[in-house]
Amino acid sequence: MKLPSLAEIEAASETVYSAMPPTPQYAWRLLSQRAGCTVWVKHENHSPVGAFKVRGGLVYMKELAERHPDVPGVVTATRGNHGQSIGFAARQLGLKAIILVPHGNSTEKNAAMEAQGVDLQVHGSDFQEAREHCQELSEAHGYHMIEPFLEGLVRGVATYPMEFFKAVPDLDSVYVPIGQGSGICATVAARDALGLKTKIVGVVAEDAPAYKLSFDAGRAISSNQSQTIADGMACRVPDPEAVEIICRGVERVVTVSEEEIRAAMRIYYSDTHNLAEGAGAAPLAALLKEKEAMAGRNIGLMLTGGNVDAAVFREVLVEA
Repeated sequence: MKLPSLAEIEAASETVYSAMPPTPQYAWRLLSQRAGCTVWVKHENHSPVGAFKVRGGLVYMKELAERHPDVPGVVTATRGNHGQSIGFAARQLGLKAIILVPHGNSTEKNAAMEAQGVDLQVHGSDFQEAREHCQELSEAHGYHMIEPFLEGLVRGVATYPMEFFKAVPDLDSVYVPIGQGSGICATVAARDALGLKTKIVGVVAEDAPAYKLSFDAGRAISSNQSQTIADGMACRVPDPEAVEIICRGVERVVTVSEEEIRAAMRIYYSDTHNLAEGAGAAPLAALLKEKEAMAGRNIGLMLTGGNVDAAVFREVLVEA
């Protein structure tokens, strides 16, 4: 995959800003004191669907409708935020959308997707099994199948790190969670388009290590593990194109435990009064794990989403 240029990301911004304003970034004092460095947080939890994915959906779906004006609908698999993104964009365009989720998916993310008017269907025990069923539905309904890692999605998503880097161009490092790869690859694209030297650090969950294994090996390595509170990072089969970009443009990939993710969710709430879902909190967990090495530096964290079920968050808070 060719990463988007500065002009392409700026063009995508026009589509994104027709539906939402730029999200804020703040340097939180309590977080900075806790981490021993200046901590800037990019608040993608403030988007219309509570996560960064909406940007990719808006851009991809607009271009799809322009290329194929007669497309009857789309089908895709998700753990929630990607599905909300596609549902949000499909509703704006008047398209039908079938969204596949695995059994046991977040009830509140499911409800949010259904509120967008999608046909929500449950299939499989994890994201990968739901994803594999999409092809059958695509053929049965004549719907366009949307994979989780595509050029149009990355181009739209790149608008949020572009905002961040333009607002805070002197960041030493930025920590980014890795799900299927669109967010971290978009961050690489925005940094390179602006000619910055910021180091990009990927973050994976210990119980969903596929992208860490892949980064270390220099090629896509699947894992049989993907059960984590950070459902946005619950990847079992990585995308080879994403792996190639990550290996080329990312400084390192840090693994964080379930306990570290949960602690970071609590810290975001206590220090900033923001809700962070597991994937959104994982970058903070990684920074705190590398606290000594990052002391005194100017650090960015991608708070990629705040869509956590109330029951789950209640349990996380009680653990404190």
